[in-house]
Amino acid sequence: MKIKGAASRKLLSDILASGAHAAPLPKVLGPISIVFMGIGAIIGAGIFVLTGTAAALYAGPAVVVSFVLAGIACAFVALCYAELAALMPVSGSTYIYTYASLGQLAAWLVGWNLILEYSIGAAAVAVGWSGYFNGTLASLGLAIPPRLSTSTGQAVQLADGTTATAIANLPAAAIVALLTLLLVRGTRESAQLNNLMVALKLLVILAFIGFGISHVSVANWQPFVPPNSGTFGTFGWSGVLHGASVVFFTYIGFDAVSNCAPEARRPQRDMPIGILGALVLSTILYVLVAGVLVGVVPYPELNVAAPVGLAVDRMGIGWLAALIQLGAMIGITTAILVLLYGQGRIFATMAHDGLMPPLFSRIHPRLKTPWMSQILIGVIVAAIAAVAPIETLSELVGVGTLFSFLMVCASVVRLRRLEPHAPRPFRVPAVPLVPMLGIFSCLGLMVGLAPVTWARLVLWIAIGLVIYFAYGRSRAARHRMDGPQSRA
Repeated sequence: MKIKGAASRKLLSDILASGAHAAPLPKVLGPISIVFMGIGAIIGAGIFVLTGTAAALYAGPAVVVSFVLAGIACAFVALCYAELAALMPVSGSTYIYTYASLGQLAAWLVGWNLILEYSIGAAAVAVGWSGYFNGTLASLGLAIPPRLSTSTGQAVQLADGTTATAIANLPAAAIVALLTLLLVRGTRESAQLNNLMVALKLLVILAFIGFGISHVSVANWQPFVPPNSGTFGTFGWSGVLHGASVVFFTYIGFDAVSNCAPEARRPQRDMPIGILGALVLSTILYVLVAGVLVGVVPYPELNVAAPVGLAVDRMGIGWLAALIQLGAMIGITTAILVLLYGQGRIFATMAHDGLMPPLFSRIHPRLKTPWMSQILIGVIVAAIAAVAPIETLSELVGVGTLFSFLMVCASVVRLRRLEPHAPRPFRVPAVPLVPMLGIFSCLGLMVGLAPVTWARLVLWIAIGLVIYFAYGRSRAARHRMDGPQSRA
């Protein structure tokens, strides 16, 4: 079968047949590794920062309810991911789901936006990692020259008090390069390192919860829902909803788990467990951390850069502060790893379909990884992380993610109509209600984004459309879905 028009879609039978004949990826991931992949992507620096911001400015102690509401909104989307990942356990994630349901052009736009989500997201997180890394070195009496640890063009103060212009953020680029090399080397090794780092991160978070409970003052939880200030979204129940929209972005990353499907040992069983398990465990940890945080420190005082660090200072446990710093660094590292992993797989799948140069679909004959795709993504992300400030990068990520979430929910509804008899190992309950709730949740959050963010999305889509019509459509039309396997 040839892929002809922009509206043409892949049949499920063609997708599964193509996956069966593609260059094989080793089946090395079990349900625990997949859950840890999800937790590694979800729980990053946000748990140590956004929790305090949402409590201090919007929700007060009821920030714990904000996390529950955000978790429920994500659950609608996660259920859709679970059905599609079990139905199509092949590389490509949201891109391939959209191709099967909404057609080639929609799939390209989703894949193009996933580049925005994963690549720019990984670069933003890498810049945050650099900040924690530099802070850790400074506490040890070491330092990287500020001109080599700050985004290009930014003004920095030198040791002698003079001001200079930064050259590049080398630590941010270095961590991306190191993790890219690890991913090229093999999925098993990457998963083992991720499992270790996630286990350490969970120990740090549990240590904060365990030691913090004994320092909680119930008085700090009163009033649980502070009265509204007179402005919608500032305390009161509208503030709880506003807080949910803020902390929603701490959940971003669970979608990257769907890229594990072709390397899962039993994807029809393991993928739903991995996606939903990671989301449930992360929500529980978020709620517990938020409850302890607002119980130790009065919520009006939590609008600081490191609210968890402030809570540890109030506890008077000096060594725990250093442990929290370590946990934040580990959390950020795992988030970068999973984002790079997901983008490399999606890029390789798009190349296999002819929408990207075929060079990037090659699987290494010995390492069994999409090495060309992974190296390209690593080079691009490292370059962006070296030159761009985190504020600019973080503004680009959320809207692309929400667009992808929306398309996944729509894909479930569409595929239920187009392929009603396809065997579904996991089924979203109450279709179309649950997917529609996911769509409305995403639309509600997208409406609240700044106009400049929308302008950047429109520009990004416009660039993607030019590339599609100038390059991708004609080559995809000549590409046979049952074509030869990619060779290294």
